[in-house]
Amino acid sequence: MAEITVRSLHDELGTRLGLRLLAGAAGLERRITVSDVSRPGLALVGYLDYFQNRMIQVIGLTEVSFLTTMPPEKVREHFAEMFRRQVACMIFTRNLAVPPDILQLAEETGTPLFTTPQMTTSCIAKIYIYLEHNLAPRTSLHGVLIDVFGVGVLLTGSSGIGKSECALDLIERGHRLVADDVVTIKKRGERVLMGYGNQMLQHHMEIRGIGIVDLTTLFGIRSVRMRKRIEVEVRLKRWSDDEDYERLGLEEKPTTILGVEIPLITVPVVSGKNISVISEVLAMNHLLKLCGYSSAEEFNNRLLDSMQKKFESARFVEDDLE
Repeated sequence: MAEITVRSLHDELGTRLGLRLLAGAAGLERRITVSDVSRPGLALVGYLDYFQNRMIQVIGLTEVSFLTTMPPEKVREHFAEMFRRQVACMIFTRNLAVPPDILQLAEETGTPLFTTPQMTTSCIAKIYIYLEHNLAPRTSLHGVLIDVFGVGVLLTGSSGIGKSECALDLIERGHRLVADDVVTIKKRGERVLMGYGNQMLQHHMEIRGIGIVDLTTLFGIRSVRMRKRIEVEVRLKRWSDDEDYERLGLEEKPTTILGVEIPLITVPVVSGKNISVISEVLAMNHLLKLCGYSSAEEFNNRLLDSMQKKFESARFVEDDLE
């Protein structure tokens, strides 16, 4: 499970949010493991049965206004109970004044307590985007990720089968490389897979017989991009006479990465086969499918219509007794 510390959150978002640490510096190493952010409404009145202590707690104008209507001893009691549950951290927005009792409790329990000039909604949105990016489920795959006509194509296959050479040809044709050799994949939301390059190897490619080349220097900035949604996996396999390959395209075989299904296309590799052109065709075919048009289904429907017409014509001739 991915996690970050409160200290990392402060270091990376502190300037953007204008965060100031008021108390609880001892708890800066507390772990944040969920991307959701909570506004502790019912917790302020002591109802903690479903209190989300793993989330960052954000206190805005509404909550502070409500606290002014409560007896100070009740405020202290309810915050003490929240802090005992080891909340990751607490943030007061709009630079609202924090009651001294709450500051004291945060310091005693080692609960990081921040203040920010940001509006509550804006603060929550920025924190959520940051956490969603950094806590997203992730994995790494051996392959090449390239943007072909706006479609994120993940080339996979055994080592030495020609993935990098295919990508190099596509780049020469005007397409853009995201990652070579190692592709880092993060899951965004429920159905989106985002691919990134390794920080050290990004926009470099290993060509057997040549070595490492810098694509940005060779082809210019137009030939690379930082990240791309992965939409199709193209698996390159050496040709085998014993294996059946899809010839019509009516059946889609999906592959699953981080629980997300994407189309899997297996392309047999033989000498003289232009894989880069095939990659362009399958990318355009994928775009057509997104627009609601399937070449294979259209061909199949025309074939069935033709067979039906021939059958009806033959039956008419057979029934004609003249």
